[in-house]
Amino acid sequence: MKKKIAVALCLIILMLSTNVVITLAATKSELEDKQSKIEDKIDEAKEKQDEVGEQIKETNKQINTLTSQISEYKSQIEELDTKLSDLETSISETKDKLVEAEKKYDEQQEMLQARIVAQYEAGETTYLDVILGGGSLWDMVSNWYVVSEIADKDNELLEQIETNKNQIEQAKESLETSKTQVETLKDSKEETTKALKDSQEQKEKQVSELNEEDKLLQEEIDKLNKENDQVTQQLKEAERRYQAQIAQLNSGTYKPSTGSDAVDLGGSGIFQRPVSSGVITATMYYSSGAYHGALDYGVPVGTTVYAAGDGVVLAAGWRSGGLGNCVVIQHANGLRTYYGHGNGTFYVSAGAIVAKGQPIMLSGNTGNSSGPHLHFEVRVSPYSWTYGGGDSRVDPRNYL
Repeated sequence: MKKKIAVALCLIILMLSTNVVITLAATKSELEDKQSKIEDKIDEAKEKQDEVGEQIKETNKQINTLTSQISEYKSQIEELDTKLSDLETSISETKDKLVEAEKKYDEQQEMLQARIVAQYEAGETTYLDVILGGGSLWDMVSNWYVVSEIADKDNELLEQIETNKNQIEQAKESLETSKTQVETLKDSKEETTKALKDSQEQKEKQVSELNEEDKLLQEEIDKLNKENDQVTQQLKEAERRYQAQIAQLNSGTYKPSTGSDAVDLGGSGIFQRPVSSGVITATMYYSSGAYHGALDYGVPVGTTVYAAGDGVVLAAGWRSGGLGNCVVIQHANGLRTYYGHGNGTFYVSAGAIVAKGQPIMLSGNTGNSSGPHLHFEVRVSPYSWTYGGGDSRVDPRNYL
């Protein structure tokens, strides 16, 4: 009778323990899914913020161009003001010259008219009469010289009159041209001023809109980060609950059963290869020099992925950050392994204790992946991850 009671108690304890593990696993999985969705939203918001940042960067370049144009416009306006002042001075000087030229023209015209009147009043006397009118040869020479001087003066006076008339006409044309230039420069100045004002308004509008959008995105990110912190805290609590399973592995009191489907892929380290085939296509650094932080095995979609060592499954599902469908296993030695880009088929769930070589999922091409492969990471405490390295990821080849 006592034996039956003892057996019944053991069965009850076993059932309760199983239910606790199942409940913990379900809670862990739900929290993982919740955090994954939050992280996806954060990634999406940050991606939008990056886009806004690029727009701000591009707008700043445009603003710099506008600022340069504004500076150039100001310089042009100063030049226009200088030219305008010079033209106004030139117009004033031209008017003065025109008045002086007209005055001289009138005086010369009066002198010519006076000579003509004087000759008319003298009668029919000709230049020959004047020359031959003298009594002696000397008088004739003198008379010839006088006549010659008068003729030269007449010709010189006529040339001056013609020159002055041309100067007057040129002055008039220059004055009209100057007026046209002044009007054109005024129009140009008004257009430049308008363009400057439009550029300033465009600049202010772009900056205002982009800053407002960036502000809203940052508020959304802050809200999501706060929510994510809460879930992270809950996850830490859930992981603390799994310490019982991890403690069993550490103490050696519980050795997971390898099962008939477990595969021994060999190796001299504490871990074994996570896939039975496929070559390593990328190591801790890409060929470009960019940090990778993992090993990539080039395998077709649907290839079986095996646990690299004994451990407790912390997550089995979709993960943000580019890993896609992923399994995370905590090992007794404090190491943690990540298996990314699965096709969505999982053979384990959160909370389960798995053995080395046990199938955990099928490989795929999900998440941030450029082609079918398995992404295999090894991390040490505190298991952090950042872009560009400087995190908790270590080279898996040191453990294989």
